[in-house]
Amino acid sequence: MAAKLKKGDKVVVLSGRDKGKEGEIEKVMPKEGRAVVTGVNIVIRHTKQSAQSQGGRIPQPASIDLSNLAIVDPKEGGPTRVGFKMFDGKKVRFAKKSGEVIDA
Repeated sequence: MAAKLKKGDKVVVLSGRDKGKEGEIEKVMPKEGRAVVTGVNIVIRHTKQSAQSQGGRIPQPASIDLSNLAIVDPKEGGPTRVGFKMFDGKKVRFAKKSGEVIDA
């Protein structure tokens, strides 16, 4: 199945602690059905001091389930679902809300 969300896409969080926040996808893990989004789902990792790092409380972005993300419509700006259609002989993604092609 084709990927509806890809690295670099601007997405909005639909549910959870960070509902309504927007960010860009840094990493997608399709087997787990999760993605890491900048500025969303920040958790604090307590790390032990070592020769290489100082240690302490380090904030890091954690992964979020793909079902809780929606791509931002390039034309209207709100969350939208993604569809596929043929455009110039290529299969491309398009925003279902406005019909705008996402990756041409």
